[in-house]
Amino acid sequence: TAGKHVFTEKPLATSAKDGRRLVAEAAERGLLLGSAPDTFLGAAGRRARRLMDEGALGRPVTGTAFMMGRGMEHWHPNPQFYYQPGGGPVFDMGPYYLTMLVNLLGPVARVMAMATRGQEERLITAEGPYRNTSFKVGTPTNILSLLEFRSGATVTFGASWDVFRHSNHPIELHGTEGSLRLPDPDTFGGTVSLSERGADWADFHSESELYGARNWPFAAPDRANYRMLGVADLSRALTTGRKPRASGDLALHVLEIMEAILASGESRESVAVNATVDQPPRFQDAEAASLLA
Repeated sequence: TAGKHVFTEKPLATSAKDGRRLVAEAAERGLLLGSAPDTFLGAAGRRARRLMDEGALGRPVTGTAFMMGRGMEHWHPNPQFYYQPGGGPVFDMGPYYLTMLVNLLGPVARVMAMATRGQEERLITAEGPYRNTSFKVGTPTNILSLLEFRSGATVTFGASWDVFRHSNHPIELHGTEGSLRLPDPDTFGGTVSLSERGADWADFHSESELYGARNWPFAAPDRANYRMLGVADLSRALTTGRKPRASGDLALHVLEIMEAILASGESRESVAVNATVDQPPRFQDAEAASLLA
């Protein structure tokens, strides 16, 4: 309403209804709306998208995506909000995984899910004023879902804060010609691996590629972190007349997927994702380089 273009944190909103209002308001005013995550624009995401577009997997058939851990109360001094409606592992971390999947596979048409809580109360062990106090959990913390994409591919997506240790890969995709492994989509880099028709994995490292070098945390960098890349892309979109890649439309579709996952977990029935979105245009290396000062 202030007449400004906006780029916001993820998720776009905590309900699809509010997200649709934001997207409609921006469109009505002729303003651009963008939203994190923009990690899919990093070196690993660009490599995976290039391999997909070049047909390395053939027709995508199935896959898995897993975000699993123990939650926040062991390190966050005030973690209660993470475990209330609008929080939980799907809304907090799901945008990274689901945005990457939509970038690679296109929009989702339908979801089925089961949702549980590993604990009804959580004990805060992090240093701070709430240490050794407990709080009640108000939203599911362990969700397993099945995503049906409009392309016909089906992907299992698991999000949990009830797991001590696991060996699931963050994202794997399998098609008629090969298999693809992706690193943690909460970072811009990492190793992408391709198996062509069952051959040994061929690794594509991103450390020497644009927006793939390890640079965070500052004192001991172990991952690639180029937050604001989506803002730069939105700024470029203003001068070219195209949509930003990390757009409000994309973020709204991801928000609708997440809401459908939780609704399905509650009803134990499949839930349609009626609205759709176009895959973001592929982020070519030359354009990616042109965003640098």
